This record gives sequence, structure tokens and C-alpha cells, in this order.
Amino acid sequence: MAPTARVLSKTALWSGFLALSRYELEVGKHEGGSIVLVRELMERGNAVAVLGYDPVRDTVVLVDEFRPGCLVAGDEPFTDNLCAGGIAEGESAIEAAVRELREETGLELSSPLLAHPGAYVSSGGTSEKIAIVVGLVDSSRAGEIHGNVEESEDIRTVVLSADVFLARVRSGDITDLKTLVAGYWLAEHRAELRTP
Repeated sequence: MAPTARVLSKTALWSGFLALSRYELEVGKHEGGSIVLVRELMERGNAVAVLGYDPVRDTVVLVDEFRPGCLVAGDEPFTDNLCAGGIAEGESAIEAAVRELREETGLELSSPLLAHPGAYVSSGGTSEKIAIVVGLVDSSRAGEIHGNVEESEDIRTVVLSADVFLARVRSGDITDLKTLVAGYWLAEHRAELRTP
């Protein structure tokens, strides 16, 4: 029988761009009995990441923007990633994907499909799950700087050939996990997307 766990208490520690709470948890042990753990957890809601693929030109559309986690870790803070954003209450992952791609690249997403319904970003520290949506775009219309001014977004659109993108995924040059997952998905399904 699998162990069980339950929340004993929750204390809000911070609420801003991210919310941070401290949880007291009673957690069952695999060999029987239980322990009480105290853990801080970031709560931000769920998100969607969007891979825009142009089957005519065999290109992908990514975004390049500042990532504070990369800077703090000592890595390059401007990285090429999937377009991504939060899923609003009452909004589906596909609806959020269409909205986010338009907001962050100025492009329209057609034939969107849910490649993954949502995976935890880092389940030991956050409750956030990210769904991955893949859809078709016309990358000849890509370019310029986009983003939501109210969110201080300064996003450059990046168009890469699918071959270059997949080579960067496989070599470890792409360091964003959701972008890696989408890259491996594209490697498996690229031929299907190119078939009219």
C-alpha cells in the first residue's frame, strides 16, 4: 500500500510576483509510520509553453528574454525558450497558448494541439505545472520585440530552422526544461506536422 500525506498547516510567507508558503506536512514512510516535515513551497498557478512550428519553412519560433534564475545561477541570463505564460482561471491550456504566442511574438497559432497536459516544474519546491502546446505558425511574419508592457516584458522573437533547434536541444545548448521536452516531442512528430 502506498504511503499517504496530508497538510497539517499552511502559513503565507510572501505574496508578490510569486507566492511563498510554509507547510507543515504529515508524510507516511514507505516502511510504515509517518514523519512531520516543514517545507516552503512556491505557488504560482499553472502555465503553458508553446512551440510554434512552421511546416512550410521547417522552422520553430522561440523567444529570447531575461531569466533571473539563470543570472542568479551564474549562467547567461538571456536565453532562447518556448513562449510561455500563466493559464488564467477558466482558461484552457490551448486558449492560453494562443493568447501567449500572440502577446509574446505577434503571431497567430493555428491547429494547436496539447502535446502534454502538464508536468511539474520542480515538485519539491513548487506546485506549478506547465502544459505544452504545439501549433502551426507562419514564421515569415516573425520578428521585432513584443511582450506585455504591464508585466515589463521585453521579448525578442527568434526563428530557427528545425535542424538547428534540434541540434541545440541534443547538444545541451538549450537549458530550459520545457523547451527541451518540446524539442524531443518535435523530433518524434516533425514528419507528421509537415504532412498536409
